[in-house]
Amino acid sequence: MNFVAIDFETANRSRSSACSMAAVTVENGQVVRSAYSLIRPAVLRFDYWNTRIHGITAADVADKPTFAELWERIRPHLENKIVIAHNATFDIGVLRTVLDEYQLRRPSFRYACTVEIARKVWPEIENYKLSTLAKQFAFVFEHHNALHDARACAQIAIEARRTLRAESFLQLATMVQVPVRDFN
Repeated sequence: MNFVAIDFETANRSRSSACSMAAVTVENGQVVRSAYSLIRPAVLRFDYWNTRIHGITAADVADKPTFAELWERIRPHLENKIVIAHNATFDIGVLRTVLDEYQLRRPSFRYACTVEIARKVWPEIENYKLSTLAKQFAFVFEHHNALHDARACAQIAIEARRTLRAESFLQLATMVQVPVRDFN
């Protein structure tokens, strides 16, 4: 069970406004590495609602590196891996947009969504919000903190594997008929 769970928070509605990112690496079903960074967006404009959700302000990131400055440290952790996110459309969209913003080479990896997995594995749960699933499985976390969200995402995949007794992430995805897409 090997994969990398990621999560982004954004400064505003623009997907190019990443202001924090986390990645949690799972090898053989165990968390082996976690990384978190605040990010200075290319345009330092924070919407009230975004800040209200995650608590990050322009002052918090004013002296932080841009995504482009962090990319060479991030890229090797994603390259040729399976990357998961809770509501992957958002997080993969942020990654795609910020890479384009800085004209950075896209890594090669495959990705899947833990919302899709959770819906198939536990159809009886009232909803598939990260906070609901964390409560269901007693994950302690601070919602909308990228590191906490990435860890909870990783735990959902690990719990789904346990529930279905899957040997690997790809077997889990096949069992529940959730696509593992190519990032491009």
